[in-house]
Amino acid sequence: MGQEPVTMSARELDRLEVVRRVLERSLTQVKAAELMGLCVRQVRRLVCQCELRGPAGLVSGKRGRPSNRRLPAELKAEALALVRERHADFGPTLAQEKLVEQHQVQVSKETLRKWLSEAGIWLSRRDRRRTAHQPRHRRECLGELVQIDGCDHDWFKERGERCTLLVYVDDATGRIMELRFVKSESAFDYFAATESYLKRHGKPAAFYSDKHSIFRVAREGVTGRFQGVTQFGRALAALNIDIICANSPQAKGRVERMNKTLQDRLVKELRLRGISRMEAGNAFVPEFVEDYNQRFGRSPKNAHDAHRPLRGDEDLSRVFTWQEERTMTRNLVVHFKRVSYLVEPGPDTLPFAGKRVRVYEWEDGRVEIRCEDRLLPFSPFDKGRCVNQGAIVENKRLSAVLSVIHASQLERDRARLASKKLTLREKERTKGALVKAGAVGPVLSPNGPSEVASFLARFAAEQKARRKVHNDRAALRRKSFG
Repeated sequence: MGQEPVTMSARELDRLEVVRRVLERSLTQVKAAELMGLCVRQVRRLVCQCELRGPAGLVSGKRGRPSNRRLPAELKAEALALVRERHADFGPTLAQEKLVEQHQVQVSKETLRKWLSEAGIWLSRRDRRRTAHQPRHRRECLGELVQIDGCDHDWFKERGERCTLLVYVDDATGRIMELRFVKSESAFDYFAATESYLKRHGKPAAFYSDKHSIFRVAREGVTGRFQGVTQFGRALAALNIDIICANSPQAKGRVERMNKTLQDRLVKELRLRGISRMEAGNAFVPEFVEDYNQRFGRSPKNAHDAHRPLRGDEDLSRVFTWQEERTMTRNLVVHFKRVSYLVEPGPDTLPFAGKRVRVYEWEDGRVEIRCEDRLLPFSPFDKGRCVNQGAIVENKRLSAVLSVIHASQLERDRARLASKKLTLREKERTKGALVKAGAVGPVLSPNGPSEVASFLARFAAEQKARRKVHNDRAALRRKSFG
């Protein structure tokens, strides 16, 4: 029995051991077939091949040979050429979709992935060069750079609703400069937190944030922005404070690590004190910040405090408002957020017709209109707010927005159910949808379960009466024609 040098797989080595036992007469072919999961005929063939060729007889003859089902080389060359020319920056999945849709090149995404890897056009995540995030030195002065971020977390656990914590951390000392619980990250929430920070510490040189849309506009000229700058950026520019956006989470690692620390320490402190609401949490936060900074805050390299005092002409209550510019029509009408504001005509306001005005909106909905720093008297003319089907919602506020949408949809179903124009089948279908949504009680009646029960009883009685009338009429028709 000649021996040939050959590379064998793990399964073939296991089979070789079983076949040797068969050849040594210590194992029957039937038992060997059970061990290898093969039929007796296949075991007999393997034994014969091993006797003739040795271990090489157990190696599959298909190894090293091209598959009979391989795709033509011309198709591979065409697909690679198209990807290089038009879709070089596409991933395999998207490139495969475009090859099928635009070029009618039928190839599976995994085959294309293998072709692109072999050609060096696409690298897998494992083969890509890792990006090194080397540490940088802290800033030297307190207030030179303050990192800010919002952390969405279940801060009160099952005791209260989920919310977001706005965190301000000084880069030089690692001290917590400001904490505030809010429902979600929004411009007005950052306005309030930053105003509190400025009143307590003064104006820092710069804030360091992520690429959230509150801090950065992806491209200039977006509708609803002020000259390509966000509302938060506009407010900081008015106070001569810079805003810097980090390119990665690792760049602002100070505040990212602080978020993890707070998710451990602050959550437990809130639990020990039985705090389960944002208002109580905000009242406790100053005590926690003072204790934390005494324990873990470090001294800056330079004793100079880079915070600047607020000037007397800097009105924070006006700076931290939503401000947008509009063109007032010749008829002294200003349109802002689907509401028309009618400026009172007079000798003081008529000269401003057709000019640019600035609209100030506070968080409570209060609005002011100014032109050339002069306050214009006006009265709102609400045309009726409608739902904007194309509204863009930040993913961090999506839960709150969806809950409002769900409540409004159920309210519309309730109004539809009360309509007399609906058929019995439509009413049954609407009622079933409300019951399935689990909102029959609060939607049908805000006054309690007793009114809900009476409404359902009246609704069932009305249906029963209508069915009785329908059946009586049908019986009379049958009787008249019978």
